Amino acid sequence: MAASELYTKYARVWIPDAEEVWKSAELLKDYKAGDVWLKLRLEDGTDLDYQLDPKTKQLPHLRNPDILVGENDLTALSYLHEPAVLHNLKVRFIDSKLIYTYCGIVLVAINPYEQLPIYGEDIINAYSGQNMGDMDPHIFAVAEEAYKQMARDERNQSIIVSGESGAGKTVSAKYAMRYFATVSGSASEANVEEKVLASNPIMESIGNAKTTRNDNSSRFGKYIEIGFDKKYHIIGANMRTYLLEKSRVVFQAEEERNYHIFYQLCASASLPEFKTLKLVTASKFRYTNLGGNPVIDGVDDAKEMLTTRQACTLLGINESYQMGVFRILAGILHLGNVEFKDRDADSCIIPPNHDPLCIFCDLMGVSYEDMAHWLCHRKLATATETYIKPISRLQATNARDALAKHIYANLFNWIVDNVNRALHSTMKQHSFIGVLDIYGFETFEINSFEQFCINYANEKLQQQFNMHVFKLEQEEYMKEEIPWTLIDFYDNQPCINLIEAKLGVLDLLDEECRMPKGSDSTWAQKLYNTHLKKSALFEKPRLSNKAFIIKHFADKVEYQCDGFLEKNKDTVFEEQIAVLKASRFDLLRELFQDDIHALSPTSSLPPGRTPLSRAGIKSIKSRPGQASNEHKKTVGHQFRNSLQLLMETLNATTPHYVRCIKPNDFKYPFTFDAKRAVQQLRACGVLETIRISAAGFPSRWTYQEFFSRYRVLMKQKDILIDKKETCRNVLEKLIKDHDKYQFGKTKIFFRAGQVAYLEKLRADKLRAACIRIQKTIRGWLMRKKYLRMQKAAITIQRYVRGYQARCYAQFLRRTRAAVIIQKFQRMYVVRQRYKRMQAAAIHIQAHWRGYSAKKRYNAMLCEHKATIIQKHVRGWLSRCWFRRVITAIIYLQCCYRRMMAKRELKKLKIEARSVEHYKKLNIGMENKILQLQCKINDQNKENKNLLEKLINLETTYSAERERLRSDVERLRMTEEEGKNAINRITSLLEEIAQLRRELESTQTEKKSIEETADRYKRETELLVTELKEQNTLLKSEKDELNQRLQQQAKEMTESLTKEAAEEKKQLECELNDERSRYQNLLTEFSRLEERYDDIKEEMTLMVNLPKAGQRRRDSTHSSNESEYTFSSEITEAEESMLRPEDASEKKAPLDMSLFLKLQKRVTELEQEKQSLQDELDKKEEQAQRIKAKEEDFNVRARGAELEYESLKRQELESENKKLKNELNELRKSLTEKAAPEVTAPGAPAYKVLMEQLNSVSEELDVRKEEVLILRSQLVSQKEAIRTKNIMTETVVVPEDVKKMKDREEIAQAYVGLKETNRPSAQDFHTLNEDGELWLVYEGLKQANRLLESQFQSQKKSYDNEVEALRGEIQSLKEENNRQQQLLAQNLQLPPEARIEASLQHEITRLTNENLDLMEQLEKQDKTVRKLKKQLKVFAKKIGELEVGQMENISPGQIIDEPIRPVNIPRKEKDFQGMLEYKKEDEPKLVKNLILELKPRGVAVNLIPGLPAYILFMCVRHADYLNDDQKVRSLLTSTINGIKKVLKKRGDDFETASFWLSNTCRFLHCLKQYSGEEAFMKHNTPRQNEHCLTNFDLAEYRQVLSDLAIQIYQQLVRVLENLLQPMIVPAMLEHETIQGVSGVKPPGLRKRTSSVADEGTYTLDSIIRQLNTFHSIQCQHGMDPELIKQVVKQLFYIVGAVTLNNLLLRKDMCSWSKGMQIRYNVSQLEEWLRDKNLMNSGAKETLEPLIQAAQLLQVKKKTDEDAEAICSMCTALTTAQIVKVLNLYTPVNEFEERVSIGFIRTIQIRLRDRKDSPQLLMDAKHIFPVTFPFNPSSVALETIQIPSSLGLGFLTRV
Repeated sequence: MAASELYTKYARVWIPDAEEVWKSAELLKDYKAGDVWLKLRLEDGTDLDYQLDPKTKQLPHLRNPDILVGENDLTALSYLHEPAVLHNLKVRFIDSKLIYTYCGIVLVAINPYEQLPIYGEDIINAYSGQNMGDMDPHIFAVAEEAYKQMARDERNQSIIVSGESGAGKTVSAKYAMRYFATVSGSASEANVEEKVLASNPIMESIGNAKTTRNDNSSRFGKYIEIGFDKKYHIIGANMRTYLLEKSRVVFQAEEERNYHIFYQLCASASLPEFKTLKLVTASKFRYTNLGGNPVIDGVDDAKEMLTTRQACTLLGINESYQMGVFRILAGILHLGNVEFKDRDADSCIIPPNHDPLCIFCDLMGVSYEDMAHWLCHRKLATATETYIKPISRLQATNARDALAKHIYANLFNWIVDNVNRALHSTMKQHSFIGVLDIYGFETFEINSFEQFCINYANEKLQQQFNMHVFKLEQEEYMKEEIPWTLIDFYDNQPCINLIEAKLGVLDLLDEECRMPKGSDSTWAQKLYNTHLKKSALFEKPRLSNKAFIIKHFADKVEYQCDGFLEKNKDTVFEEQIAVLKASRFDLLRELFQDDIHALSPTSSLPPGRTPLSRAGIKSIKSRPGQASNEHKKTVGHQFRNSLQLLMETLNATTPHYVRCIKPNDFKYPFTFDAKRAVQQLRACGVLETIRISAAGFPSRWTYQEFFSRYRVLMKQKDILIDKKETCRNVLEKLIKDHDKYQFGKTKIFFRAGQVAYLEKLRADKLRAACIRIQKTIRGWLMRKKYLRMQKAAITIQRYVRGYQARCYAQFLRRTRAAVIIQKFQRMYVVRQRYKRMQAAAIHIQAHWRGYSAKKRYNAMLCEHKATIIQKHVRGWLSRCWFRRVITAIIYLQCCYRRMMAKRELKKLKIEARSVEHYKKLNIGMENKILQLQCKINDQNKENKNLLEKLINLETTYSAERERLRSDVERLRMTEEEGKNAINRITSLLEEIAQLRRELESTQTEKKSIEETADRYKRETELLVTELKEQNTLLKSEKDELNQRLQQQAKEMTESLTKEAAEEKKQLECELNDERSRYQNLLTEFSRLEERYDDIKEEMTLMVNLPKAGQRRRDSTHSSNESEYTFSSEITEAEESMLRPEDASEKKAPLDMSLFLKLQKRVTELEQEKQSLQDELDKKEEQAQRIKAKEEDFNVRARGAELEYESLKRQELESENKKLKNELNELRKSLTEKAAPEVTAPGAPAYKVLMEQLNSVSEELDVRKEEVLILRSQLVSQKEAIRTKNIMTETVVVPEDVKKMKDREEIAQAYVGLKETNRPSAQDFHTLNEDGELWLVYEGLKQANRLLESQFQSQKKSYDNEVEALRGEIQSLKEENNRQQQLLAQNLQLPPEARIEASLQHEITRLTNENLDLMEQLEKQDKTVRKLKKQLKVFAKKIGELEVGQMENISPGQIIDEPIRPVNIPRKEKDFQGMLEYKKEDEPKLVKNLILELKPRGVAVNLIPGLPAYILFMCVRHADYLNDDQKVRSLLTSTINGIKKVLKKRGDDFETASFWLSNTCRFLHCLKQYSGEEAFMKHNTPRQNEHCLTNFDLAEYRQVLSDLAIQIYQQLVRVLENLLQPMIVPAMLEHETIQGVSGVKPPGLRKRTSSVADEGTYTLDSIIRQLNTFHSIQCQHGMDPELIKQVVKQLFYIVGAVTLNNLLLRKDMCSWSKGMQIRYNVSQLEEWLRDKNLMNSGAKETLEPLIQAAQLLQVKKKTDEDAEAICSMCTALTTAQIVKVLNLYTPVNEFEERVSIGFIRTIQIRLRDRKDSPQLLMDAKHIFPVTFPFNPSSVALETIQIPSSLGLGFLTRV
């Protein structure tokens, strides 16, 4: 295939760019061979002429098709090159928010700088057990692959996590370890994981620091080995560290910090325990303030210190050791503040009593003089003598810093050793998975020795990585049997040789360190002379003679030679070390005691330690002939050796690679810097992997996948039966160059670009097909449209013509009508005009005549009025002139008087001034003046008030006067008018008046009539209008009220319905939650019970082993039996477990949390023991009293008279009541006052005591009832035959009365005695006369004496009880003191010894006390049995006495008083429907009916639920016999038997289903025949007769219900295990509708899956499995409601697992896959309809999956689409909707990706929705199960027992 075929018009390419690294462009014309320029158009629309390289003529990289962008695996890309890789990572990271991507065998992880919800336990469960290529890339997928390969191949694994500082290496390693701890399935791994994770805060505090690139940069490498046993459970861990950056202790660059632990110490300096360290703020210590910024934003160092200390405690580093570590760290800080002063040029001194050095020596426990001396001097030894030489200030400073670095390095190693001890396991390690968290390739502006070592390690790791990738490629080619040609790949062995070979960089460095006057400059010259022109990888900078350049695999790095020799030597003076070794501080001596062993290469290293993790000491002292290895081993040499050990470890394991990428340097979330990403991709080897893959055949397709994808390129004749041959023939036609592809055994291998070519052909073919389909459809649509238009036009024409004819006929009719209307209209108009003119003329004449008369009248009237006006005006003018004159005169008078007053005032003032001294002499006059002034003021006020009143009166008078004046004037004018009218009008006035009156009367009448008519008309119209308005208003109000009523009724109905539905839903949710919690607790209890049984078996085996020693169980698992076991027997195994542990047994370290729990449990057991002891004492006293009373009763029964039997009956009744009350109080006190652990089912003492009390109480009740019946019979018979003379005998007070304690009892006894001795009626008077009153008096005196004696005895017993309680209190105080002393002694011991001693003591004490309690209980049992025997003997003697008395009775007497037979009543029922068995046959019954019963035969051949019916019939017989022990024993054995069967064969579905059905049937039988009315509604009369008579088994019903819940949950787990492998292949992967789903090119992960497919599951597989489940449940007779619940749970599992996988698989989120899912769901719904299970709620559980499938298929472009999605996806959470949209991937180029803007629109619309942030559904969730009562119609008497069950010992009664 020529290049011109791909570089055509519109082809997209990548061109280099300075800013974006690579930029996309599009060809504007086809490329032809020989072209030098390419016409391109960039994405922003600008055109560009791109010039090809004139030498290589290399064309730009082609861009992959859009459907391949965003692939999970970079090797799935058709074009494998740098821009394709970078673009794919950017699209996944920015657009899809996916941080993980596969690149072949490498997982590329980009740090999002944001917390993502993808690391929860639900995600772990989703990835557990999955193949690596089946799920989206994730760190959990790599961890699962490693775990699976370890278990499958039995080979150790390694996960290599590398990357730059801040790329997320430590977090990735932590998540990998968390995954191992979660999936390993052991009960103890969580503790190990906690310890491993607890090591992180410690290691981060002492090994991490702030750098310019990362606030929490790891300054060391670590390799953690997680150990597993043979069952692949975590048992321990081990840590190795590499290359700690010690120089950071004494030097930090600007804006950097020292190690975190120093700042944490300074931040916690105010704590009381740190006062002795004399710490101050970090800014005042030289070692913590060199960077100039000792604070990290958002980090609280004090809180971090607390976290570090808690982690140390968890890992077993106790408080004393912690304080020792902090003491050494504080000493290092104070050592950094030590200053030196120059004495001369070659010597220096430390000032005397220098505070920092004093504090340092005090903390380290060394001599101040020695340390001050050796900090300023050094010792030189020659062959003959030793010299002490002073050193300069610079040398002393360097020696001080070297000492600080050495102390810190040793402390770091000591902490690592202690962490490893805490993580070490005593169990044998079978395999391990190593997690390597190591620094990535580093290059800075100034690169020193540390960067050189780091890059050297990365060169070694890259070489191992390249070899592993190359090996995998070769294995793949060999496996597929295709020709293998050597692929050229970059080999960095020359670079490694340059560093580590002979005369390499490290070798020359070590040689220079051994030279006496070696320096960095001479070493640099040696490097130039040795390698400059001989090695192409070594260069010399142009402007420096103290630097060199090495071409690493990632980049060129320039190293500065300054400091290389010093750091490689790591010099520290031996004399200073000797001073530290002589320290009084134990921990400091421990750090330096094994320096020689640690530094010797041949010495044995402790587990987890490597020589690299401890920096060596290069001593200055050299003695001839005594040079040790430690003087020869430099840091570089040690690092090379430890790196070699690491590579050997990695080569011995299967490696897995995780490359962490830092997307930007500013820690912005989801921000991608292309330049930084490319640098890291080149450095971490990802691009090298791509290059190796691209050099061969990077694209691989299975034949089936190729056939499915490119079926459109084949013709029908090309398709053969053999798909492999079909693919071969098609490829030969499509690709002519056979070198471009190869055929393997199972796959087709393509070279780079060939898949893109095939995709282009496929797209062209599909495009041509689409055009043809569009052409045909458009033609068909246009023809259909033309025919519709033609038919419509004809129809329109017909209707238009008809309309026009009708319109013309209507026009003619209207014209004729118009002529007629015009004729009559014109006539009417003319007539109306004439009438109007006539009326107008008459009206005008009338008005003109009236106007003339009015005009003449008005003229006369005006003349008369003018005359009157003139008269009044002239009078008014005269009066005005008079008033003005008067006013002026008064004004002049006022002015004159004012002038005279002023003159008088001046005179008075002059006189006042002259008499001023009189005022001084007469001071009292002022007061008088003031008083007068006050009086004057008051008078002024009064005057003002009077003046105001006067003014008001004047105003009123003026108004009244004016009014009167106006009246007078008016009268005067009227009088004048009258006179004038009389004078001028004589006769004419009368005539005018007459005419006027007539006219006025006429007008008035007319006007009144008109007004009346108008008023009536207006009123009528107004009334009509008002009525109409009111009517309209009433109608509108009526309609409005009706609507409002209807609306309110509707709203109320809806609201009530809604509220009722919500309340019902809420109550159902609460009920389901409560059931779920209860059933979860039941599940947890069942798990703990099984674990307890397993531990008990293991302990039994351990006890039985010779010389193993006995171990007592944990007190939290000390119950003898389960909650539902009612046996009080203690097996020998349990007794052996109660024995104390052997003192010689090896003591394992215990957890502090366990010790605290045990201490709490010991306290509770002490309280329990005390309460039980008190109750036992009471019980013994009661038993003794009962025994004494029974003995007295037996003695009295032999010799007493029958007359006193009534008294004895009353006494027994009272004693029996007391006994019952005491027993009830005892039971209540045990239930209420004891601790919860005592009353729990696991407490043996409580259970045994309660059983004994119950049995004693019930037995005593039964026996005493029998005795009382016998006594009453004897008394009545004896009274019948007694002679009358006995009644007259003197009453003798019996001894029993003397023993009565209560006054009421004595009174009752006396009444009974009186009734017994009552004489006959004829002797009553005689009895009185003979002294009956005296007898009564004597009886009362006797009663008083008895009461007094009773009071004394009661007082005495009370004193005894008080004394006994005081003794018990004293003993408890002594015990408490002893416990406190023991606790104080234990606290002085080390933690492990303290815990062990306390536990040993408590176990021994509690064991002895429990044994004592058991002995007391046995004694109590013996006493009860003895009392039972005595009762039987007494009953027998009473019977003999009755027989002897009956022989002495005459027949006449028998006739007079018939003797009733002695009968102890028993309730006897019809004995049908019961099975009788012997007590010794009970184990055989359980064995044959439960343990050895095969469900398959019973389900097929017998009636459903037969075992349940048989067991219930046996229970009925035991109930009929009133045998409580037999009922309890049978039910307990049944429950335990079912548990054993389920434990043994619980993984079998048929077994679980069978016993769930029978347990429910047994439960229903107990309810149906319980005798309760609620359960007897559906019973037949015969069934009601079979109800239980003597026992209420409600307690056992609850037990059976709990057991049924456990079986149901176990059944669900079995079903889940059977369905789990089928769900994803059937629901997602299998193409139920062939040809719909497109297949995209698979990546490398698809072909390197861990486990080969064992068979393809389809949807039919799930349906067949569901049919099997349903048929088996129906055969077993399971309740229909229970079957519905099982089906609902199954469908929920199917929906949850499918949706979870869909959310974690990008390749499944497409339109076609949504169609497949909807089809599969419809098939499941059809199955529900066939089985009549649509109302089971199973369909609703699939709703989230259905909505997810719909979401894949709907349009996802506009806002309307977003609104539709939000309203549709109600069962999906916001996180799930956004995840599906992010993962949506087009399979064909006709589909479009979801834009980021659309996803943001969805998020904005859903932000108010309150739902769970959890991404995945809980596939492990089990709905709470209920067991609705389902009565059986089977008659018990008709059930036959088949002989095949082996139950011949059962007898039908």
